[in-house]
Amino acid sequence: MFAADDARYLKRKVKAGSVDVHPTEKAIVVHYEVEATILGELGDAMLGDKKLCQKVIKVKNLSGDSDVRLLAEEIIAQCKLIHPNKQPEVEQLLFYLQNRKEPLPGAGGDLAGGSLKEPTFEGTEIDEVANLNDLDEYTDLMYEDIAEKIRGSALILQLARNPDNLEELLENETLVTAIARVLREDWRKNTHLAINIVYIFFCFSSFTNFHQVIHHFKIGALCMDAVEAEIKKYQSWEEELAKKNASKGEHGSKGQKDFEKAMQKFEQLKRKQEQLLRVTLYLLLNISEDPKVEQKMKNKGIVVLLVKLLHSRSNPDLLMLVVSFLKKLSIYEENKDQMKEEKVVQSIAKLLSTPKLNEDLLNQTLRLLLNLSFDSDLRQQTAKCGVLPHLVKLIGHEYHHSTVLLLLYQISIEDRFKSIFTYTDCIPVVMRLLLESPNEKVELELIALCINLACNVTNAKLICDNKGLRLLMKRAFKYKDAYILKMLRNISEHASLKAQFVDYVGDLAKAVKNTTQDDDFVVECLGILGNLSNLNIDWSLVIQKIDLMPFIAGKLSPGAAEDDMLLEIVIFIGTMATDEECASLMAENDIIQRLIELLNLKQEDDEIVCQTIYVFYQLTFHQATREICLQQTQAPAYIIDLMHDKNAEIRRVCDMTLDIISELDREWGLKIQRAKFSWHNSQWLEMIESHEAAAAGSSNPHDMSGDTNSTAEFGNLLHNSHLLDHSDLYNEENENSPNFIEEIARYNGGGSPSDDMYGYRGGRGASSPTPDAQPGRYLGEDEEEDIGSFADSPPLAPGGYY
Repeated sequence: MFAADDARYLKRKVKAGSVDVHPTEKAIVVHYEVEATILGELGDAMLGDKKLCQKVIKVKNLSGDSDVRLLAEEIIAQCKLIHPNKQPEVEQLLFYLQNRKEPLPGAGGDLAGGSLKEPTFEGTEIDEVANLNDLDEYTDLMYEDIAEKIRGSALILQLARNPDNLEELLENETLVTAIARVLREDWRKNTHLAINIVYIFFCFSSFTNFHQVIHHFKIGALCMDAVEAEIKKYQSWEEELAKKNASKGEHGSKGQKDFEKAMQKFEQLKRKQEQLLRVTLYLLLNISEDPKVEQKMKNKGIVVLLVKLLHSRSNPDLLMLVVSFLKKLSIYEENKDQMKEEKVVQSIAKLLSTPKLNEDLLNQTLRLLLNLSFDSDLRQQTAKCGVLPHLVKLIGHEYHHSTVLLLLYQISIEDRFKSIFTYTDCIPVVMRLLLESPNEKVELELIALCINLACNVTNAKLICDNKGLRLLMKRAFKYKDAYILKMLRNISEHASLKAQFVDYVGDLAKAVKNTTQDDDFVVECLGILGNLSNLNIDWSLVIQKIDLMPFIAGKLSPGAAEDDMLLEIVIFIGTMATDEECASLMAENDIIQRLIELLNLKQEDDEIVCQTIYVFYQLTFHQATREICLQQTQAPAYIIDLMHDKNAEIRRVCDMTLDIISELDREWGLKIQRAKFSWHNSQWLEMIESHEAAAAGSSNPHDMSGDTNSTAEFGNLLHNSHLLDHSDLYNEENENSPNFIEEIARYNGGGSPSDDMYGYRGGRGASSPTPDAQPGRYLGEDEEEDIGSFADSPPLAPGGYY
């Protein structure tokens, strides 16, 4: 430190530096260094400081016809910071500016996932050159009238737009307090003043280190109030304009002129207002990176305000900010729900239908819609509002390609909207992209969309047209692409298209046997083969020619294959079991016993259990395999244990199988009848047994419960096989034979009934939910009506039979 009395004068020295072009504007930037030294009484330096500064020399009139030499001489003559010997360098910089291309609209740095450029507005530019040494003067202007406040704020803004000056501006607490006060008190009085001051704080908001200052002066809350007030003001302008439009006919030509004049004024006010909204929203977007601040904005209704702006405005730069802000907010569920209430999808659809929409704005809008599409209701609204044709047109656009594919995939998740794709060009476009893909593996977004579309039969027919199926098969086998096979597997589930796969049965079977490294590829091949039921294929010939039975037997061994492959193998066995000769081959290769072991090992996997029971259901139709199943295995006993499983589909397949066994084998039929009788009358039987136990220990001769003779007599009746053959005990109308039972289709998973009565699973633990994997066999409603189940009959009541 030094004493003030010792200081005699200040020595200031300016040292010129480099000269460069401005990165965005037509201007030359002169860098220089200022060194200030305080000298003492004897002329010695007491305190010194250096600071790097720059001066911007704008050359707005520079054009292709300008003489850069004369212009360089003029600049050097007016700016003492540039030495005359630098004239060639200045000429070179001017020549560069003369030929530099202007940036495209919407181009700029990336912020919040979109291209947002720093806002530039009318009224923020001033002819004066601001100087950091004059900050006190600019602060004083903040206490003058509106015109002086505008001038002072413009000069401060000029300094704030240079990031190097921000820290020094921030250190001037008086200045920052003054501009914050003016913003709070006078932003409603003049739009230019509000734009300048908000812009100054926007410059601070571009750097996280300065956010604390914005929070301290509650600039964010002021900006929220400004946005809300400007929206209300715009609505009043529209109402007033509508009244003038309605009344212009009453006043003739004068009314028309008044309306046109009002319209011009409205456009001017609207343009200024949108400038204020842009810089205000940009500031809010910057400070919203703090989750706590974003929550406060949400509480003050930022989502509602943004959706209103999205619905009512058409300025691309403003909409870019609005959509980017909404996209950032949409990742939170509460914000997404509020957007749903405000019907944001309808506003987005309107924006997407705008012709020649700015590419950056379009991309941000698509990304916002993609975020919202994870909600089922919003996904349905997207499909209903008619944006699908617009999205399909953008598939081939490189900039939007990935986003559009993801969005289409989201829509294709809904089964009821898959058919909408039929009425667009989506199928031909994605098929062309799929088949012409230069890479071995197709991009995941594209193939995922194709897999979903193939679940719809109409879409699947379009895919198979024009040799589409053959080309897909060719590509799948060439690159061993399991995803394309998954798509083909979905197609093979449609009954009307199954016949087209007959020509590829041999190739698929060979791939199953010969592919050793890619289990997913094998699983999909097995899935397609398992779907090819009711086609009169000679499966025994296929199995023998390719020698596939050892592969199947090996995979059924414990631990030899993953559950996904095991399930597909069992489904494939069920499809082949319709061929009697193939069923005999299975019996010879010990497949039946392996299935029983698998049933015991995988008793917690509902899908594998259900498909295994279906295999036994098919085997009971053939004489040779039926005798093996009934006489040499415990398969019927397992099925009896499972007929009261928690899974409704397992119960149904068990009932079907047991009905066939009862009809074709008398001995097992009686066992099955007794098991069903005991189950449905279990409570009553327990009561009888308790009476027997009570009678054995009772010493009261008058106790009716001790009537052991009547109890024993009932016990004999209970085990009388003729009683169980009573014609009223079973509903003969529901009895089935192999001639009337159609092959059940693919099982589509089952649910657990609410009645605990069916919750018992003999020999198995608690039921596990059906996996959401590729569906297995589905049991049709008509089969449920045709096949009678004793389990669906009312239980016997004591003292009589139904």
